[in-house]
Amino acid sequence: MKTLGSETHKSNTLKKLARGPKDNEEQRSLELSGHVGFDSLPCQLVNKLVARGFCFNILCVGETGIGKSTLMSTLFGRTFENEEASHYEEEVRLRSQTYDLQENTVKLKLTIVHTAGFGDQINNEESYKPILDHIDAQFEKYLEEELKIKRSLFNYDDPRIHVCLYFISPNGHSLKALDLITMKKLESKVNLIPVIGKADIISKNDLKNLKRNIMNELLSYGVQIYQFPTEDEDVAEINSSINNCFPFAVVGSTDDVKIGNRMVKGRMYPWGAVQVENEDHCDLVKLREMLLRVNMEDLREQTHSRHYELFRRCKLEEMGFKDTDPDSQSFSLQETYEAKRKELIRELQHKEESMRQMFVNKVKETEAELKEKEKELQERFEQLKRLHHEEKKSLEEKRRELEEEMNAFNRRKVAADTLMGQALQGCSQQPLKKDKDKKK
Repeated sequence: MKTLGSETHKSNTLKKLARGPKDNEEQRSLELSGHVGFDSLPCQLVNKLVARGFCFNILCVGETGIGKSTLMSTLFGRTFENEEASHYEEEVRLRSQTYDLQENTVKLKLTIVHTAGFGDQINNEESYKPILDHIDAQFEKYLEEELKIKRSLFNYDDPRIHVCLYFISPNGHSLKALDLITMKKLESKVNLIPVIGKADIISKNDLKNLKRNIMNELLSYGVQIYQFPTEDEDVAEINSSINNCFPFAVVGSTDDVKIGNRMVKGRMYPWGAVQVENEDHCDLVKLREMLLRVNMEDLREQTHSRHYELFRRCKLEEMGFKDTDPDSQSFSLQETYEAKRKELIRELQHKEESMRQMFVNKVKETEAELKEKEKELQERFEQLKRLHHEEKKSLEEKRRELEEEMNAFNRRKVAADTLMGQALQGCSQQPLKKDKDKKK
């Protein structure tokens, strides 16, 4: 098996040969004498990606009834079927639904993950754990596919969460403790975008103050939210302006309302109508522009290059892999595997010995307990045996006394019967004697 060290050495050798005799010589730029054709490579790549399609996964975190499903339907202009959540969930459950969408020639596999029961329990200390476990599970799936011998990442549907829309309740003047804890846990796992759901229930002044308080608290507690990139000159200006609009105040609606002579998406109230696509009423258009039209690819790239790489690095370090410094000797994959295998074998043997010792100790403790119980049972048996012997002896004495009483009674009875017989005999002889005397 070839080692990583030999592959690295071979690669460095090829680079030196390509550069020529001088290691520090810069590459020369050559002008072409005519059209070659490799300028069509971007078009080839675009056509290939369009034919394949794209994946985009959204995680919606927020309390039940805050408008997560409605906002998703409003963002993508179609109604997504979703099971109505209850406020009486015993724990937080994540429900994932995947849809195949197409706009012109571009196909998109959209996955929306909802958090059912979030914030509905009396004790919400661990409400964030199922969310983190789900994100890590998707990273784990991608890593397993990446480490396969026969892998097909090009045709693999990316399950990783690309963006998390965290819905903040408009009730109150700042963030709840649950919001701060959950967002702090999510910041290193996913691109985090805070939004204020159902923003039409508060006034503009209250909404402005709520936005300011939320951003101050996020800054105070060090919560890192996703920032739209400003490196690209084409989108730097618009992204810079939108970065000052966090958190987005959104209103979702799939209903058509009549405003003047036209029909628009909105909500009708007795005092008027809220147009969801009117930037004076809410930030839905800004969120859609930033999320889907301008920065979708950056969200996918940040997920891969930042959050997934952090997870992958930690996971591989747990498995015993590590990078080497430029000045240190390169490592061998086979040696690393064997070292990790030996380490795991040693740990297994240590655990086996510990379990064996624990089993022996448990057996000894059980034997001691059984002996103690056997001793107690023996003592109990001896005690019962003595009681039985004493009761038997007492019964024998009572039986003997009873027999003596019966014998004495029988003797007295015989004597009484004898006397009775004699008395009866004497009484019978007296009348006969009187009769004889009369005859004489």
